[in-house]
Amino acid sequence: MEWRTCYLDVVLVPMGLMICMGYHVWLWHKVRTQPLTTVIGTNARGRRFWVSSIVKDNEKKNILAVQTLRNTIMGSTLMATTSILLCSAMAAVVSSTYSVKKALKDSVYGSHGELMTAVKYVMLLLLFLFSFICHSLSIRFFNQVNFLINCAADGGGAIAAEYVAELLERGFVLSTVGNRLFYGAVPLLMWILGPVLVFLCSVAMVPLLYNLDFIFAAPDKGNHFNYGV
Repeated sequence: MEWRTCYLDVVLVPMGLMICMGYHVWLWHKVRTQPLTTVIGTNARGRRFWVSSIVKDNEKKNILAVQTLRNTIMGSTLMATTSILLCSAMAAVVSSTYSVKKALKDSVYGSHGELMTAVKYVMLLLLFLFSFICHSLSIRFFNQVNFLINCAADGGGAIAAEYVAELLERGFVLSTVGNRLFYGAVPLLMWILGPVLVFLCSVAMVPLLYNLDFIFAAPDKGNHFNYGV
Protein backbone atom coordinates (compact mmCIF):
# COMPACT_ATOMS: atom_id res chain seq x y z
CA MET A 1 0.00 0.00 0.00
CA GLU A 2 1.52 3.29 -1.08
CA TRP A 3 1.98 6.10 1.37
CA ARG A 4 0.20 8.66 -0.79
CA THR A 5 -3.05 6.69 -0.64
CA CYS A 6 -3.14 5.93 3.09
CA TYR A 7 -1.26 8.70 4.89
CA LEU A 8 -4.52 10.40 5.94
CA ASP A 9 -5.76 7.12 7.46
CA VAL A 10 -2.48 6.61 9.30
CA VAL A 11 -2.45 10.16 10.71
CA LEU A 12 -6.05 11.31 11.24
CA VAL A 13 -7.67 8.10 12.46
CA PRO A 14 -5.22 7.48 15.36
CA MET A 15 -5.40 11.18 16.28
CA GLY A 16 -9.20 11.05 16.45
CA LEU A 17 -9.19 7.86 18.51
CA MET A 18 -6.56 9.27 20.87
CA ILE A 19 -8.71 12.35 21.47
CA CYS A 20 -11.66 10.16 22.53
CA MET A 21 -9.46 7.89 24.63
CA GLY A 22 -7.75 10.85 26.29
CA TYR A 23 -11.12 12.35 27.24
CA HIS A 24 -12.30 9.09 28.79
CA VAL A 25 -9.06 8.66 30.75
CA TRP A 26 -9.55 12.19 32.13
CA LEU A 27 -13.21 11.41 32.88
CA TRP A 28 -12.18 8.24 34.75
CA HIS A 29 -9.71 10.30 36.79
CA LYS A 30 -12.44 12.80 37.68
CA VAL A 31 -14.85 10.04 38.68
CA ARG A 32 -12.19 8.58 40.98
CA THR A 33 -11.01 11.85 42.53
CA GLN A 34 -14.03 14.19 42.32
CA PRO A 35 -17.05 11.93 41.80
CA LEU A 36 -19.70 14.50 42.72
CA THR A 37 -18.62 16.79 39.87
CA THR A 38 -19.56 14.09 37.36
CA VAL A 39 -22.93 12.62 36.44
CA ILE A 40 -21.47 9.11 36.69
CA GLY A 41 -20.19 9.59 40.25
CA THR A 42 -23.33 11.39 41.42
CA ASN A 43 -25.61 8.71 39.99
CA ALA A 44 -23.48 5.98 41.58
CA ARG A 45 -23.88 7.61 44.99
CA GLY A 46 -27.61 8.00 44.42
CA ARG A 47 -27.98 4.32 43.54
CA ARG A 48 -26.33 3.32 46.81
CA PHE A 49 -28.79 5.50 48.71
CA TRP A 50 -31.60 3.92 46.68
CA VAL A 51 -30.54 0.41 47.68
CA SER A 52 -30.34 1.47 51.32
CA SER A 53 -33.81 3.03 51.12
CA ILE A 54 -35.32 -0.07 49.51
CA VAL A 55 -33.76 -2.36 52.12
CA LYS A 56 -34.93 -0.27 55.08
CA ASP A 57 -38.54 -0.17 53.88
CA ASN A 58 -38.64 -3.38 51.87
CA GLU A 59 -42.21 -4.32 52.71
CA LYS A 60 -43.56 -1.18 51.01
CA LYS A 61 -41.00 -0.77 48.24
CA ASN A 62 -40.25 -4.32 47.09
CA ILE A 63 -42.47 -4.01 44.01
CA LEU A 64 -40.85 -0.67 43.17
CA ALA A 65 -37.40 -2.28 43.34
CA VAL A 66 -38.39 -5.14 41.02
CA GLN A 67 -40.02 -2.81 38.49
CA THR A 68 -37.03 -0.45 38.48
CA LEU A 69 -34.59 -3.29 37.93
CA ARG A 70 -36.82 -4.76 35.25
CA ASN A 71 -36.73 -1.47 33.31
CA THR A 72 -32.95 -1.36 33.68
CA ILE A 73 -32.62 -4.91 32.38
CA MET A 74 -34.85 -4.05 29.42
CA GLY A 75 -32.58 -1.12 28.52
CA SER A 76 -29.44 -3.26 28.65
CA THR A 77 -31.19 -6.01 26.68
CA LEU A 78 -32.09 -3.53 23.95
CA MET A 79 -28.50 -2.31 23.68
CA ALA A 80 -27.12 -5.87 23.71
CA THR A 81 -29.55 -6.91 20.96
CA THR A 82 -28.68 -3.87 18.84
CA SER A 83 -24.95 -4.50 19.29
CA ILE A 84 -25.11 -8.16 18.29
CA LEU A 85 -27.30 -7.36 15.26
CA LEU A 86 -24.80 -4.76 14.07
CA CYS A 87 -21.99 -7.20 14.85
CA SER A 88 -23.68 -9.81 12.64
CA ALA A 89 -24.13 -7.23 9.89
CA MET A 90 -20.43 -6.31 10.01
CA ALA A 91 -19.47 -9.99 9.91
CA ALA A 92 -21.70 -10.51 6.89
CA VAL A 93 -20.10 -7.56 5.10
CA VAL A 94 -16.57 -8.76 5.86
CA SER A 95 -17.29 -12.29 4.66
CA SER A 96 -19.23 -11.16 1.60
CA THR A 97 -17.72 -11.58 -1.83
CA TYR A 98 -19.15 -8.23 -2.89
CA SER A 99 -16.55 -5.49 -2.89
CA VAL A 100 -18.08 -2.73 -0.76
CA LYS A 101 -15.32 -0.32 -1.63
CA LYS A 102 -16.21 0.00 -5.30
CA ALA A 103 -19.16 2.31 -4.71
CA LEU A 104 -17.02 4.72 -2.66
CA LYS A 105 -13.82 4.58 -4.65
CA ASP A 106 -12.47 7.98 -5.73
CA SER A 107 -15.35 9.76 -3.95
CA VAL A 108 -13.61 10.37 -0.60
CA TYR A 109 -10.07 10.80 0.71
CA GLY A 110 -8.04 7.98 2.15
CA SER A 111 -7.15 4.47 1.15
CA HIS A 112 -9.71 2.14 -0.43
CA GLY A 113 -7.55 -0.96 -0.73
CA GLU A 114 -8.76 -4.40 0.24
CA LEU A 115 -6.65 -4.48 3.40
CA MET A 116 -7.77 -1.06 4.67
CA THR A 117 -11.41 -1.84 3.93
CA ALA A 118 -11.12 -5.08 5.91
CA VAL A 119 -9.49 -3.22 8.82
CA LYS A 120 -12.38 -0.72 8.95
CA TYR A 121 -15.07 -3.38 9.16
CA VAL A 122 -13.14 -5.63 11.53
CA MET A 123 -12.63 -2.75 13.98
CA LEU A 124 -16.35 -1.99 13.87
CA LEU A 125 -17.07 -5.67 14.38
CA LEU A 126 -14.87 -5.80 17.47
CA LEU A 127 -16.40 -2.68 19.02
CA PHE A 128 -19.94 -3.97 18.61
CA LEU A 129 -18.87 -7.39 19.91
CA PHE A 130 -17.30 -5.99 23.09
CA SER A 131 -20.31 -3.72 23.57
CA PHE A 132 -22.55 -6.78 23.42
CA ILE A 133 -20.38 -8.62 25.95
CA CYS A 134 -20.45 -5.68 28.40
CA HIS A 135 -24.22 -5.32 28.20
CA SER A 136 -24.70 -9.08 28.58
CA LEU A 137 -22.58 -9.10 31.73
CA SER A 138 -24.45 -6.10 33.10
CA ILE A 139 -27.74 -7.99 32.68
CA ARG A 140 -26.24 -10.82 34.75
CA PHE A 141 -25.47 -8.46 37.63
CA PHE A 142 -28.89 -6.77 37.41
CA ASN A 143 -30.57 -10.17 37.62
CA GLN A 144 -28.56 -11.01 40.73
CA VAL A 145 -29.62 -7.73 42.34
CA ASN A 146 -33.22 -8.48 41.38
CA PHE A 147 -33.10 -11.66 43.44
CA LEU A 148 -31.09 -10.34 46.38
CA ILE A 149 -32.50 -6.88 47.04
CA ASN A 150 -35.70 -8.20 48.61
CA CYS A 151 -33.80 -10.37 51.06
CA ALA A 152 -31.04 -7.90 51.91
CA ALA A 153 -30.88 -6.50 55.40
CA ASP A 154 -28.48 -4.70 57.67
CA GLY A 155 -28.43 -7.62 60.07
CA GLY A 156 -25.76 -10.27 59.90
CA GLY A 157 -28.22 -13.06 59.14
CA ALA A 158 -29.11 -11.84 55.65
CA ILE A 159 -27.41 -10.52 52.53
CA ALA A 160 -25.74 -7.21 53.32
CA ALA A 161 -27.13 -4.12 51.60
CA GLU A 162 -23.57 -3.06 50.74
CA TYR A 163 -23.07 -6.26 48.75
CA VAL A 164 -26.26 -5.66 46.76
CA ALA A 165 -25.23 -2.05 46.08
CA GLU A 166 -21.83 -3.27 44.87
CA LEU A 167 -23.45 -5.73 42.46
CA LEU A 168 -25.75 -3.01 41.15
CA GLU A 169 -22.80 -0.69 40.66
CA ARG A 170 -20.85 -3.33 38.71
CA GLY A 171 -23.82 -3.77 36.43
CA PHE A 172 -24.05 -0.06 35.74
CA VAL A 173 -20.29 0.22 35.16
CA LEU A 174 -20.47 -2.54 32.55
CA SER A 175 -23.52 -0.91 30.99
CA THR A 176 -21.69 2.43 30.80
CA VAL A 177 -18.64 0.81 29.20
CA GLY A 178 -20.89 -0.94 26.69
CA ASN A 179 -22.58 2.35 25.80
CA ARG A 180 -19.25 4.15 25.37
CA LEU A 181 -17.99 1.38 23.08
CA PHE A 182 -21.20 1.74 21.09
CA TYR A 183 -20.66 5.50 20.83
CA GLY A 184 -17.04 4.90 19.86
CA ALA A 185 -18.24 3.01 16.80
CA VAL A 186 -19.71 6.22 15.37
CA PRO A 187 -16.35 7.78 14.34
CA LEU A 188 -15.20 4.42 12.97
CA LEU A 189 -18.43 4.17 11.00
CA MET A 190 -17.52 7.51 9.44
CA TRP A 191 -14.19 5.95 8.44
CA ILE A 192 -16.03 4.15 5.63
CA LEU A 193 -16.47 7.60 4.04
CA GLY A 194 -12.93 8.71 4.76
CA PRO A 195 -10.46 9.46 7.59
CA VAL A 196 -11.24 13.18 7.67
CA LEU A 197 -14.73 12.47 8.99
CA VAL A 198 -13.27 10.23 11.71
CA PHE A 199 -11.20 13.10 13.06
CA LEU A 200 -14.02 15.65 12.80
CA CYS A 201 -16.52 13.30 14.45
CA SER A 202 -14.10 12.51 17.30
CA VAL A 203 -13.49 16.20 17.94
CA ALA A 204 -17.24 16.93 17.90
CA MET A 205 -18.03 14.10 20.32
CA VAL A 206 -15.75 15.41 23.09
CA PRO A 207 -17.68 18.64 23.92
CA LEU A 208 -20.97 16.75 23.53
CA LEU A 209 -19.93 14.06 26.00
CA TYR A 210 -18.43 16.68 28.31
CA ASN A 211 -21.79 18.41 28.65
CA LEU A 212 -23.45 15.08 29.35
CA ASP A 213 -20.85 13.79 31.83
CA PHE A 214 -20.27 16.76 34.13
CA ILE A 215 -22.40 18.71 36.58
CA PHE A 216 -22.17 22.48 36.37
CA ALA A 217 -23.12 24.61 39.36
CA ALA A 218 -25.40 27.52 38.57
CA PRO A 219 -23.73 30.60 40.18
CA ASP A 220 -27.00 32.51 40.72
CA LYS A 221 -29.09 29.64 42.11
CA GLY A 222 -27.22 28.58 45.21
CA ASN A 223 -26.99 24.82 45.40
CA HIS A 224 -28.87 24.11 42.18
CA PHE A 225 -26.99 22.27 39.49
CA ASN A 226 -27.12 22.04 35.73
CA TYR A 227 -26.72 18.45 34.59
CA GLY A 228 -25.63 19.30 31.08
CA VAL A 229 -27.69 19.28 27.93
